Amino acid sequence: MDLAVIEKAANAIADKHRLSIIMEVVKKGKLVCGDVCGFTCLSQPTVSHHVKILVDSGVLHSVKNGRSLELTLNKEMMKQLSMFFLQLS
Repeated sequence: MDLAVIEKAANAIADKHRLSIIMEVVKKGKLVCGDVCGFTCLSQPTVSHHVKILVDSGVLHSVKNGRSLELTLNKEMMKQLSMFFLQLS
């Protein structure tokens, strides 16, 4: 288990807006980046910033589909995070 990877992912999810993005992706299975503005009430540049952090940390996968960016949860990363936190208990 790479602690640098765990640290980056944990820092990425340590924000209420990013957590809400993750929860919405989990609820819907996938999410178009443009839809995030609607449920977070954040501006498009702010949403892009949060999505970039989540993608760069490996928490979310992103796929360009035309002009849209589709977001899905990186389940493998979430398993690694879960295993790390389970080791602490």
